[in-house]
Amino acid sequence: MATVRTVKDVSPHEFVKAYAAHLKRSGKVELPPWTDIVKTATFKELAPYDPDWYYIRAASMARKIYLRGGLGVGAFRRIYGGSKRNGSRPPHFCKSSGSVARHILQQLQNMNIIDVDPRGGRTITSSGRRDLDQVAGRIIVAL
Repeated sequence: MATVRTVKDVSPHEFVKAYAAHLKRSGKVELPPWTDIVKTATFKELAPYDPDWYYIRAASMARKIYLRGGLGVGAFRRIYGGSKRNGSRPPHFCKSSGSVARHILQQLQNMNIIDVDPRGGRTITSSGRRDLDQVAGRIIVAL
């Protein structure tokens, strides 16, 4: 009997890389025109160096919703937030961009990977779960 491989059985780093490549190949994700100039948070100084950062963030967000549903824009702002450096003053935590998180969630929703949870936030759909598990299965076979 073949064991079912899920996202939980794969290294997070390997999965996000593979799923980002899958999203890029599928052509269903529409990159907004501002991806090359936008900062991902107010505490950042520069835009991301990686030209595929949008796909990587989308893959990471899909994985997080798979593992723990009910996450919304505010939760992702907290998850991807970081330390704001205030010069000689002490650093403080700062949230990331809500616009980037909202746009990626809307893209994943249009692709039918996630859906709105009536209790708040987003949950993974059955087709989205199947899609993510297929990518995880391909990673395990490749190892």
